[in-house]
Amino acid sequence: MKSISMPLMAIVTLAAGTAAVPAAEAVASLTQDPIVMRLGRDEFRIAFGIDAQHCAVNGGNGVIRYRVDWKADDGTTRSETKLVSYTVSPSASRTIAVDRQYFHSAEGRHRTDVVKVRVNSISCAGGGSRRPALAP
Repeated sequence: MKSISMPLMAIVTLAAGTAAVPAAEAVASLTQDPIVMRLGRDEFRIAFGIDAQHCAVNGGNGVIRYRVDWKADDGTTRSETKLVSYTVSPSASRTIAVDRQYFHSAEGRHRTDVVKVRVNSISCAGGGSRRPALAP
């Protein structure tokens, strides 16, 4: 009976183990909750900090799908789903995306407030999408 050497057995075991493990999925996540900045009575900027170190080694891009709930001082409420794209530089592991929100309500006669911003998904080049690491 032939015996297999220990180094050969280790290589065969290691190769079998890596074949069973799926390839790492490229993912991006939020570094913190989205930041809402008021510019006027009904105009805002929403900034997203993105940790993309596993997204693309040589740079890449992706899309954030998010939902904004807002309310005007006259009681009017709205909810919108938006997309904002981002780009990651080749030498960076983090980036930001900023989206403009303008909640038109009676030609600016009413003050509006962002009630909530929820990120539904973040996609990145080279891999699908995932739920955000933070729950805004």
